[in-house]
Amino acid sequence: MNRSLHSLSRRDWLRAAAIGIGSAAGSMSGWLGALANDAPRKPLKSVIVLWMNGGPATIDLWDLKPENPNGGPFRPIETAAPGLLIGEHLPKLAPYGKDLAIVRSMSTKEGDHERASFLLRTGYTPVGAIQFPSVGAVLAKELRTESNDLPNFVSVAPTRYAESLSGGFLGPQHDPLVLGDSASPADGLKVADLNRGANVTEISQSSRLSILKDMDRRFAVTRNSAVTASIQSATDRAVRLMRPEAAAAFNLEEETAQTRAAYGNGQFGQGVLLARRLVECGVPFVEVTLDGWDTHQNNFERVRDLCGTLDAAFSSLLSDLKSRGLLESTLVVCQGEFGRTPKINNNTGRDHWPASWAVALAGGGLQTGKTIGSTNEDGTTVADQRVSAPDLIATIAKSVGVDPQKQNMSNVGRPIRVAAPDAKPILELL
Repeated sequence: MNRSLHSLSRRDWLRAAAIGIGSAAGSMSGWLGALANDAPRKPLKSVIVLWMNGGPATIDLWDLKPENPNGGPFRPIETAAPGLLIGEHLPKLAPYGKDLAIVRSMSTKEGDHERASFLLRTGYTPVGAIQFPSVGAVLAKELRTESNDLPNFVSVAPTRYAESLSGGFLGPQHDPLVLGDSASPADGLKVADLNRGANVTEISQSSRLSILKDMDRRFAVTRNSAVTASIQSATDRAVRLMRPEAAAAFNLEEETAQTRAAYGNGQFGQGVLLARRLVECGVPFVEVTLDGWDTHQNNFERVRDLCGTLDAAFSSLLSDLKSRGLLESTLVVCQGEFGRTPKINNNTGRDHWPASWAVALAGGGLQTGKTIGSTNEDGTTVADQRVSAPDLIATIAKSVGVDPQKQNMSNVGRPIRVAAPDAKPILELL
């Protein structure tokens, strides 16, 4: 399996540098850890993934079966797009039907949470020693702006399967900056140590960083200069993130109380609001996790409650992106690692089901206001236009202007494409 995400403390790293400027670096992931070599360019598009961890019952959200016993008690409601129906517990999202595209024919082969998360986040199943990067890492690498002081990839509240988010063979500089976790309160969405220590002035910090740079330069004369360059890059990124303009992107207190309440005051709602602020500042890829969709028991009660959280945040995000002129350039993907069984079990729950499920997309310049594919009358099989995990990733890549067949050299010396060679983008959306 892939390696775990890095977490680099400003204090730990700079203490290791032996000059005691701990508060000058930051608590952040391995994206600080290595030097990027590509030329700067401006990202044209961004991606926000709303990750429904645990496998949402998409038969109760996006592909309802009200006339079949498998459908359960929920009923579909109309949206602003004629013929596009969604679950009754997503009423705030319904007015944005013309901005939505529902893929109702997802079909994958992994029913284990960890393996399925890996597949849906990378487009590949674990194979030998290859350290596959996540699609977030790949697309952030392609879309990044080197002049931006912010990280290129941010993950909010990832769960225990977060190793599938890593930069893999692209290197730790492409790991996400991780904020919070599934158990953290909303106020946990802060980057630690963005301020200098109480006894460290701007002049003092600059002097210490100059000393560090000189030490690194002398160290590189007789040792691995690439390692030194990586460390210098890490320091530079940490200091850049401390600049007021960059740090301000994470300050949700700049938003009105009304706006924060509209998204929802929990960690997911505030994380989605943060995602909007980050893409507004040029961050190309943000993933925000809503945990709790593993509904083996009491599915309908739990889905209703989770939909309340999702509905507020998703609809507010679309409203804000539209009003700011960002919806065309920002693709929003709402998905989990698989769906859940159409058949309701004896605990009024639904179990794991990768054979037929759905994903919702919005914005990003897609042809929206429509559905793609379908399942049969009881929801157990794909009836039309099967879409695989690589197909979905190829579609996401194409929508943001990245060639899904572009290759990156892996850690085993084998070129790996952004999406698998047999991946077919959903042309009706592009």
